[in-house]
Amino acid sequence: MDEVRVLVVDDQEPFRRAMVTVVEATDGFVVVGTAASGEESLAAVGEVRPQLVLMDVHLPGIDGVEATRRLTHDGGGPVVVLLSTYDEDEFDLDGSGAAAYIAKAAFGPDRLLEVWERHADEVA
Repeated sequence: MDEVRVLVVDDQEPFRRAMVTVVEATDGFVVVGTAASGEESLAAVGEVRPQLVLMDVHLPGIDGVEATRRLTHDGGGPVVVLLSTYDEDEFDLDGSGAAAYIAKAAFGPDRLLEVWERHADEVA
């Protein structure tokens, strides 16, 4: 199996580093880029061609929800997972285009694998 190409998007360096660490510690996944804003994420997707984007909800400029809508609008793009500090039952995915939402406190290799296994077939 080829490694799953992941883009990590978070405006806070500590969270970005933590997500990169989780991805790198998960067999079969590789970080191909990072971004600190919604605008950077849109440009990075075109450059690094990730299969999976881990996207913070709260970003400067275009927030993570709007960036996700833009990335998934036409279909055939990467699978996008939204992350934030909110509990999972406090976030509504409807209309966001995201495949899943994971609270940052619950994010780890097991959740990464679980989400990918459910949504890998959505990547063009």
